[in-house]
Amino acid sequence: MNFLSKDEALSRLSLTNPVHFLALGFGSGMMAKAPGTFGTLAAIPLYLLMAPLSIQWYIGLTLLSVIAGFYICDKAAKDMGVHDHGAIVWDEVAGLLITMIAAPTGWLWLVIGFALFRFFDIIKPWPIRWLDAKVKGGFGIMIDDVLAGIFSFACLQGLAYYFA
Repeated sequence: MNFLSKDEALSRLSLTNPVHFLALGFGSGMMAKAPGTFGTLAAIPLYLLMAPLSIQWYIGLTLLSVIAGFYICDKAAKDMGVHDHGAIVWDEVAGLLITMIAAPTGWLWLVIGFALFRFFDIIKPWPIRWLDAKVKGGFGIMIDDVLAGIFSFACLQGLAYYFA
């Protein structure tokens, strides 16, 4: 059984290229099934490295991941010749980092944050779906996941307010 995608467009990227490596979520986007979920899972170790940082550093690095993501996703999409190919998962990495801003510590909160982000990323309520359909390029690839991260962040903070 082969777990990696054999997509021809994906063959135009190389994990030895740093931009492609990041766009593919450290290789997680190459999974044949559910690459967005695997990309979000790949963000967890990055989150765990960032979680002990001060809130200023955490937000700064998260903002950097978003800004860099505009270029990373745009470059990978152009190199593949496909806009918003499923293997491009840096947007999921950034989305989970946004979700987890100032989250309570503990695995339960990480699991809740993960589930909330995947929910909003998959369901794409308005205006996420509209942005996903209308905005192109690296910004378009990133913006729906940034907004899904913001929605997830708001829900996670609401839950934390009442239950943490």
